[in-house]
Amino acid sequence: MDSADLLDSTLTLGDVEGAAARIAGAVVRTPTHYSRTLSQITGAEIWLKFENHQFTAAYKERGALNALLQMDPLQAARGVITASAGNHAQGLSYHGSRLGVPVTIVMPRTTPTVKIMQTEQVGGTVVLEGETFDEAKAHAHLLETELGLTFVHPFDHPHIAAGQGTVALEMLADAPDIDCIVTPIGGGGLISGMGTVAKAQSPAIEVIGVQAELYPSMYARLKGQVMPAGGDTLAEGIAVKEPGVFTSRIIADVVDDILLVGESELERAVALLLQIEKTVVEGAGAAGLAAVLAHRERFAGRTLGLVLCGGNIDTRLLTNVLLRDLARSGRIARLRITLQDRPGALYKVMREFDAHNVNILEIYHQRIFTTLPAKGLITDIECEARDRSQIERLVTALEQRGYLVGQVELN
Repeated sequence: MDSADLLDSTLTLGDVEGAAARIAGAVVRTPTHYSRTLSQITGAEIWLKFENHQFTAAYKERGALNALLQMDPLQAARGVITASAGNHAQGLSYHGSRLGVPVTIVMPRTTPTVKIMQTEQVGGTVVLEGETFDEAKAHAHLLETELGLTFVHPFDHPHIAAGQGTVALEMLADAPDIDCIVTPIGGGGLISGMGTVAKAQSPAIEVIGVQAELYPSMYARLKGQVMPAGGDTLAEGIAVKEPGVFTSRIIADVVDDILLVGESELERAVALLLQIEKTVVEGAGAAGLAAVLAHRERFAGRTLGLVLCGGNIDTRLLTNVLLRDLARSGRIARLRITLQDRPGALYKVMREFDAHNVNILEIYHQRIFTTLPAKGLITDIECEARDRSQIERLVTALEQRGYLVGQVELN
């Protein structure tokens, strides 16, 4: 479908209901649960839609399946191709393999390894090209022509958006009191479908989109601004430089506002969801909660529907996020202590850690690469405590004994 066709295309509640009937039984009808603890933390009534419980751990398979089921049989037999940072790739590969449709996926080289492996495991052929989604998409279009395949867009198509909108049908059926939906935006397929459903069922429902600050593409387009998009974001699933033609038009009609969130807010939301809800989400999947945490006054007292849209996060990255969250909360700290280079100096410091019941994780000695005199040294000690106040008491005790103590802070 070219740009002119996309500009003429429509999306209605009937389209979404048709998609729901079409994909019924082939995707998981994921639960929508009330979160008592997150509600207490945020001051809003929080309902969570667990799309990370899909077989491929993301909502994307809804739109992918809806598109596959409406393809011309001859096109399907030749095969399809797409560009994706991972979740659309897995959804298309899984359902393509199930339906006997060959699937080729072009992924950016920056795609987390877990998404590449999972895509291949469900039957997709992966080609790595480019550093961003947009570069991968350009290469996919080249292969589309060369190999005679059909391109299945990850977001900018009515069939895709209709499939994604089925998330809202289920959410609002399970939690009819929701008066505001907070949804991540990459290219805009999910919020186009969900917003269409919400506004058709109840125009009073507010629809709020969320983008990473590093990739404010839809935010900039709708507000008529020129803003840079790029960089390493935890929310790589919504790191899209160019929003869709079709989705931009739908979003202009059904979305009330778009908010931006920073990387630290995304990290905190991922950690909170694991700690409180015992559920693993990727950065994009935590964007809705990140926005609520960052804009508490905007949502106070509202009944919110948040979509945990994906759970495909690299385990090493998840470990880093959790450790950084512990550091920000004061549970883990790195203290930089200046010592005299003489026997027993480190032992005396260790006694203070023991007296304050602070656990030592790592010790780093610097004798050479310092600005201190030759008989001085810097010791970095990573440590773990119950809370920030326990660390502060330890620092006070060390300073009272004459030690120069600094603390390495995270942004």
